[in-house]
Amino acid sequence: MTTLLLLRRTGLLACSLALAACSILPKADPQTVYRLPPASTRAAANTSSSDPRALRIATPYASRNLDSERILVLPEGNVVKSYAGARWSDPAPVLVRERLLEAFQADGRFGSLSGDQSNIAATVELAGSLQAFQSEYRNGVPTIVIVYDARMIDTATRRQLATQRFSVTQPVAGGQLPEVVSAFGQASDRLAAEVVTWAAGIR
Repeated sequence: MTTLLLLRRTGLLACSLALAACSILPKADPQTVYRLPPASTRAAANTSSSDPRALRIATPYASRNLDSERILVLPEGNVVKSYAGARWSDPAPVLVRERLLEAFQADGRFGSLSGDQSNIAATVELAGSLQAFQSEYRNGVPTIVIVYDARMIDTATRRQLATQRFSVTQPVAGGQLPEVVSAFGQASDRLAAEVVTWAAGIR
């Protein structure tokens, strides 16, 4: 066998092996990206009771499971899973921060607003931790659960002005993922409205 013929056969064998390897590699599942549904329209608050302070809304702290783009579901007990082939457009803490910012803007009582991603001076800061942002099956029915521990902080002294735990549940009207996402939007609206009312009363 000539050297040239040997090289050709070796090349063909290598190509065959490469093609075989490619055929058994797992293919990436297509991902559907969901944003949190737009906030429901709210009327602005009475401007006569406006607060001149500047409010900064910080991204909530969250555990590794929650600080991700996975759409979490607890099908039973303490088992944590995520919906296959789908994810959020941003990590859950960012979704909550943006929904809070929208709610405060619609309310209109604080003199100015900013998020922690911008370098803008603020008088007070809304910080906190996200303890739950998931779908849980309760008696066989999927229910959205959001738990947020809020802290209002004086930015000049770093003194904690007030704390409050907010816990919201929202049953899902159906079992399909788009209905789950819609319920996440409704629960987020309710959470944001409660936080705005609480924060506006802190002095």
